[in-house]
Amino acid sequence: MPSFYDYFKENMESLGLPAPQSLFGSMSAAVATATTILSQVEKFGKTVTLREIISAGTRLEQLTIIGACSAAFYVGAVIGSIAVALGRTLGNGTSLSDVMFMARTNGLYKEWLPGCFQTYPGIYLTNISGAHYRLGGYLG
Repeated sequence: MPSFYDYFKENMESLGLPAPQSLFGSMSAAVATATTILSQVEKFGKTVTLREIISAGTRLEQLTIIGACSAAFYVGAVIGSIAVALGRTLGNGTSLSDVMFMARTNGLYKEWLPGCFQTYPGIYLTNISGAHYRLGGYLG
């Protein structure tokens, strides 16, 4: 039976994004990593890149491969993938309200997040191909 991480990684890879097991191997690890990225987005703004966050001293070096990616987009993909993985692990699927509930429950909600999910529904809806969200349009 696939694990939380299996579903999480599958969803992230469908978006062309890395999902190192050391950062996202469990629900709690994924939430902690998302919290770290969100805190940096709140500190430096939505246009900050992962490269800039990494150089600020966070322990996210495994993400250097996509350093120019918008941190806001990446953390949106992480939060959506957490919700997808939970939905698939529990067997119920995932809706926008599931994603928002999960984000609020785990302290990951930010006012700009619903707009991100409405603009890029392929982040959390597995029936929409995430292929056209691949890094190209989300580089800083």
